[in-house]
Amino acid sequence: MVNDTKTNREYKDSVFTLLFSEKDKLIELCNAFLDTNYGPDTEVQITTLRNVLFMEQVNDISFVIDGKIVILIEHQSTINENIPLRMLLYIARVYEKICENKNLYRINKVDIARPEFIVAYNGRDEYPDERVLKLSDMFAECGEKNPIELELLVKVYNINNGRNVHIAQKSRTLSEYEIFIDTVRRYKEEMNNLADAVTQAVKECIDKNILKTFLNNHGSEVTNMLLTEW
Repeated sequence: MVNDTKTNREYKDSVFTLLFSEKDKLIELCNAFLDTNYGPDTEVQITTLRNVLFMEQVNDISFVIDGKIVILIEHQSTINENIPLRMLLYIARVYEKICENKNLYRINKVDIARPEFIVAYNGRDEYPDERVLKLSDMFAECGEKNPIELELLVKVYNINNGRNVHIAQKSRTLSEYEIFIDTVRRYKEEMNNLADAVTQAVKECIDKNILKTFLNNHGSEVTNMLLTEW
């Protein structure tokens, strides 16, 4: 990977996005966060945005499930208070993408998938299990004389190991991801060396059948991604 600050800041791929890049994992994640029961045969359309010129991901995860819900998920270790505005920009581009063959100027209404905006937080700072960030909180001026005419709600879930257990219980992959990250942090504190910590955490988790297939297939990528992310 090019060690350029700007490139690293814009590069969006991560262990989380790589782990949940396949259809079955996206369905699993949807069922966990939204408390739904979509089966393995459910239609999934991946709509994650990319920078066409550099083939980099612009947002983390975006997909339409069963043609009914478009889900945007951002994975953050530091909560960005601007995320509602970013989600607004993302969803506009996603709708443009999935509605490109529809005539928006015709008289009859065009049906679109209902949006869900989610942030999966796993930073070290103390944070509640759940929080809602509002686009309206970013408006420079609002009140009784200036009613809110545009709103967007982002649900932030703390996915650190041991938090929001009811969500982790519905997704084995998410639960094992939480354990893996927790294991990396434990070894980092013991060794004070991130590269060694990741290597040891990968070995331990494989031995304990935690993300075993994923880590066997992507071990070196996971190491490089965590070194960049952290």
